[in-house]
Amino acid sequence: QVQLVQSGGGSVQAGGSLRLPCVASGYTYNYYCMGWFRQAPGKEREGVAFISSGGRRTSYADSVKGRFTISRDDAKNTLYLQMNSLKPEDTAMYYCAAERCIGCSAEYCSRRVFGSWGQGTQVTVSS
Repeated sequence: QVQLVQSGGGSVQAGGSLRLPCVASGYTYNYYCMGWFRQAPGKEREGVAFISSGGRRTSYADSVKGRFTISRDDAKNTLYLQMNSLKPEDTAMYYCAAERCIGCSAEYCSRRVFGSWGQGTQVTVSS
């Protein structure tokens, strides 16, 4: 049984930073590519950042490129999203997700349907 447990999030002023961790259990972590998604009220869910199963390749939405960094620590089975230079439009519920995909690039991973999801954590950025 794949489990993803999120923590972090909260409220921050524009220009600030937050880091979101996501701890995985119940499967061979490095067989899975991982991603972060977000959904703001009244908007569709958006893929924000993706990382390959090997952890060496990443892909980002244009809206966060240069500000957000996705990384994974396989020794700790933990996925991270470092968010810098936050903007009010980054306000959303953020979700981590995992999908079995050995050897997949981050770009390919971003097009897959993810089967395992974290519970979500709220990020609010005030101006």
